[in-house]
Amino acid sequence: MATSLSTLVDACAIVQLHDGRTRLWHQTAPETGADRSLEGLVEAQHAANFTLWHAEDEARRPSADDASIATVKRHIDRVNQVRNDTTERIDAWLLASLREASIEESGEQHSETPGMMMDRLSILSLKLFHTEEELGRSDAPPGHHERNAERFATLQEQRDDLTRCLDRLWAQVCMGERCFRQYRQLKMYNDPELNPVLYQEKTRRNKL
Repeated sequence: MATSLSTLVDACAIVQLHDGRTRLWHQTAPETGADRSLEGLVEAQHAANFTLWHAEDEARRPSADDASIATVKRHIDRVNQVRNDTTERIDAWLLASLREASIEESGEQHSETPGMMMDRLSILSLKLFHTEEELGRSDAPPGHHERNAERFATLQEQRDDLTRCLDRLWAQVCMGERCFRQYRQLKMYNDPELNPVLYQEKTRRNKL
């Protein structure tokens, strides 16, 4: 990815990173280090989505017993928290870069942040990969190929649109025509002090 401010967010490079890691991680498990560059954060966000995708598949396995599903669901909660935290870190990283370049918050505010848009691009990469897999299935029922060919084309169009939108937003932000703010997800269900099921159970245990 480029490092000058105006080209710091390169949506096409992000898409290529997503697709490359998607192919790689279907051969070997995702490995992300402590790299907190923009590229490292984008990769970590995609790794979380990759893990969530396959965990959600496992949660729907018809033969899975209740204990297995509960384990998978708790894993999904943990990874989804990582995904949300990483999205926030991407936006914080970009906002810090803007401040360093003395780009003031100005122009019309965009409701969706670049980090959120990158998250959507990540999911689209996974959808495209798995839809393409379905196109090559030899045991698929009649009409399956045609249905998924249409699906693939729709997903590709949506990703192309979002790629252009992300590049346009960043260019407008750099020119002071638009701005975005840091949004916090403030999830409550994973917080033992905010989820009543968790803190009430803790209180009951302490009374025993």
